[in-house]
Amino acid sequence: MQETVTPPSLSVPSRSSTSTQDRSSTAGQASSTAQQPSKPTVNPTPVKSKGPNSGANVRRMRRIIAEDAEWSLAIVPLLRELCIQHIVKNFQNNPILKQLLPEHQQKVLNHLSPDLPLAVTANLINDESYWRRCCMQRWPVCYVAKHGGSWKRMFFERHLENLLKHFIPNTTDPAVILDLLPLCRKYVRRIQVDQFLPPVQLPPPPWSGEQSDSGSEGEMEEPAMDHYQLGDLVAGLSHLEELDLVYGVKDCGMNFEWNLFLFTYRDCHSLAATIKACHTLKIFRLTRSKVDDDKARILIHSLLDHPTLEELDLSHNLIGDRGGRAAAKLLSHSRLRVLNLANNQVRAAGAQSLAHALAHNTNLLSLNLRLNCIEDEGGQALAHALQTNKCLTTLHLGGNELSEPTATLLSQVLSINTTLTSINLSCNHIGQDGGKQLLEGMSDNKTLLGFDLRLSDVSQESEYLIGQALSANREAARQRALNPSHFMSPITAKGPENPVG
Repeated sequence: MQETVTPPSLSVPSRSSTSTQDRSSTAGQASSTAQQPSKPTVNPTPVKSKGPNSGANVRRMRRIIAEDAEWSLAIVPLLRELCIQHIVKNFQNNPILKQLLPEHQQKVLNHLSPDLPLAVTANLINDESYWRRCCMQRWPVCYVAKHGGSWKRMFFERHLENLLKHFIPNTTDPAVILDLLPLCRKYVRRIQVDQFLPPVQLPPPPWSGEQSDSGSEGEMEEPAMDHYQLGDLVAGLSHLEELDLVYGVKDCGMNFEWNLFLFTYRDCHSLAATIKACHTLKIFRLTRSKVDDDKARILIHSLLDHPTLEELDLSHNLIGDRGGRAAAKLLSHSRLRVLNLANNQVRAAGAQSLAHALAHNTNLLSLNLRLNCIEDEGGQALAHALQTNKCLTTLHLGGNELSEPTATLLSQVLSINTTLTSINLSCNHIGQDGGKQLLEGMSDNKTLLGFDLRLSDVSQESEYLIGQALSANREAARQRALNPSHFMSPITAKGPENPVG
């Protein structure tokens, strides 16, 4: 039987393998080697003969004692992970994304910082999860549904709005906003700004005795209070559909001045030219900005024959009858579907102009005139218009000093009109007799689903019976929605007959 000799191996001696002779020799040299570190000794491996347990003995003898007890081959990162880490670390200077495989792209996006410059990420990254992280880091409350369900659109719209709200004319560089246009023009569809800051007012120069006594304070030149002009910005947003503006200052505190809430004529003319040139605009709102008749006429004139405008909201302003007549003209020269003039100063003459346009209009669906003062004269004019109008579905006349004569005419409208679904007459003086008249009109109406008569001096019995009629109409509407074929005409419901086989 042949024997094989294995090569010597490097190992650390153990107590079990150390002989008595080695211990005695080591003890004799303890004094000379006390200050030297111990070194591993090379011991020859004993010769083993081949047999059934020879492999097990070899494996048992070859031991490696690692310096790091926690070291493991599993903690060594893969090469592709090292590459991804390098790409993420240097993404700002060398953005590599589209060249990667889809699974590697997602790993890079998951580790990118939300603080990267927009010049790098705007036109390169479309991943919604990345823009969601950007939004959640910047704003604690996010309603993505208001921005079409897109996190990227929400980020750019709110970022642009933030720049506009803090822009100070003659102080902030306009390039701060205009440089953003190439990055956000594809994503911004709505601009909602509830604050425009005026220019910084410097303290007046000290009075000098050289000034003529004939001069007066009224002759002194007033400082310009014009706000940021939106013309260049809106012209660069090719997909803008909604513009919602308020010319005022929020949280002014003890620094309150009426000049902080001044919508100047230069602002008005600039805004009018801006909305006229924006052919994609569908919704325009200018509220709480002290818009009077003259400024309303300037704005409305620019909207005549606008190709896409569908909603106009000038509520909470100072618009009177002249502005109401301008709005009536707009109804005849636009595709307007929603008009809101709530909380203004429209009276009977303005309401009559609106009623004349409403009688022949075929587009308007909602008219809101609450908190004006059209009184019975204007209310009756609108009621007459509703007898011929076949498109209006929502009418709000709350808080307009209406009384029984208007209710009597509206009861006649309810008996013949088949398009109105909601009427609000709250906070008027309808009275008990007027409520009975409205109840008689409701007996023949099958389309009205909402009727608000709160604080209108209507008896509880009439209000209750009107509510019962509305409930019946809603139930009928629900049944029509669930089973539309059941309410079709016999010919339509039957459909074409099958050919004889």
